Amino acid sequence: MKKIVVVGGGPAGMMAAIAAAEAGGEAVLLEKNEVLGRKLALTGKGRCNLANASDIPEVIKNIPGNGVFLHSALRRFSPGDLTAFFSGLGVPLKVERGKRVFPVSDDAHDVVSALKKRLKTLGAEVRCGTRAEGLVIEEGRVVGVRAGGEKLPVHAVIVATGGLSYPATGSTGDGYRMAEEAGHSIIPPAPSLVGLDTEEEWVSPLAGLTLKNVAASLFLGDKLLGREFGELLFTHTGVSGPVILTLSRALCRFDFQARPLPKLLIDLKPALSPEQLAARIQRDLQSFSRKRFENSLDGLLPQSLIPVIVGLSGVDPHKQANQVNREERARLAELLRGLPLTVRGTRPIAEAIVTAGGVNVKEIDPKTMESRLVKGLFFCGELLDVDGLTGGFNLQAAFSTGHVAGREAAK
Repeated sequence: MKKIVVVGGGPAGMMAAIAAAEAGGEAVLLEKNEVLGRKLALTGKGRCNLANASDIPEVIKNIPGNGVFLHSALRRFSPGDLTAFFSGLGVPLKVERGKRVFPVSDDAHDVVSALKKRLKTLGAEVRCGTRAEGLVIEEGRVVGVRAGGEKLPVHAVIVATGGLSYPATGSTGDGYRMAEEAGHSIIPPAPSLVGLDTEEEWVSPLAGLTLKNVAASLFLGDKLLGREFGELLFTHTGVSGPVILTLSRALCRFDFQARPLPKLLIDLKPALSPEQLAARIQRDLQSFSRKRFENSLDGLLPQSLIPVIVGLSGVDPHKQANQVNREERARLAELLRGLPLTVRGTRPIAEAIVTAGGVNVKEIDPKTMESRLVKGLFFCGELLDVDGLTGGFNLQAAFSTGHVAGREAAK
């Protein structure tokens, strides 16, 4: 029986160990944390968006970071295969908006528990609290892993240590070092799916305010980098939320020392045409005709956002609402259709949902996940230079590459 050591007990590592054991290998899973799946338990705000029910071309389209590399892995372990796998483990699933797949229980711990139970059923050896210190490579083949003060002889090693996001869960870049020691090149890690910091000081008092059904457009000069519709969250330093996380992918390698800086325009009323918005503003101002301008926007905006809009509009806040002229109403409409923000940076990689960059996929066989440089050495999951958008695509990539790596390592 071939001994397969898997380094890393996240989604890709657990799946790799399961697949290796199912294929007849003797799977040993090393995890430096005291428990498996710490980061997995946090995904989807604790609900675990574990897959996306789109077809393979659509999945690849939503993985801007080398999604094409996954074509073979997704065909071998597709979104349908993944949902069938978890259903078979007793985790009923449901599909929500955007074809996002969640456990019916809305509890990520059910997913982690099912994977742990499957490992136990298969007889895989799980060593928590054990850090892999390095690989033993002889004559172009991996023959062992140094861990816990001993050398473990192996037939194959699967490295699935994750990226650099959420380091408290164990993603501290250990796999990059192992890959480099084996001769692999690393595409510099960068934050992807992360909040953005802005220059405007008025965002800080709005921290915690969530805007739903808005449209955010990201520009660099006159070039549109992306436009997303949905939910936005103000933070103490800028903006976050689903629309911002998706747009942030375009800036994961942007040099913020360069000029011009990227601009965000937030359309607060995307459902209204320019004519409808103009009529709505005029109607609201007439309804509150005897009030001051600063007290006449309750029907248009959340209370905490009103002082910001009033200040940026340049309209005298004490002016009577029915005295606001056409030019001032036009300025207000322009703000509501494009509230401007200047992006001065991304939040740190430790806060990112996923890491862009990692082991260069040109040095990995996409059909097997095996290194092209060292025999018997496999890589999978977020450690690879593969990253997707929100919606279950990153976990799908982790599970699919883990499954392929496990099966191939056991051959």
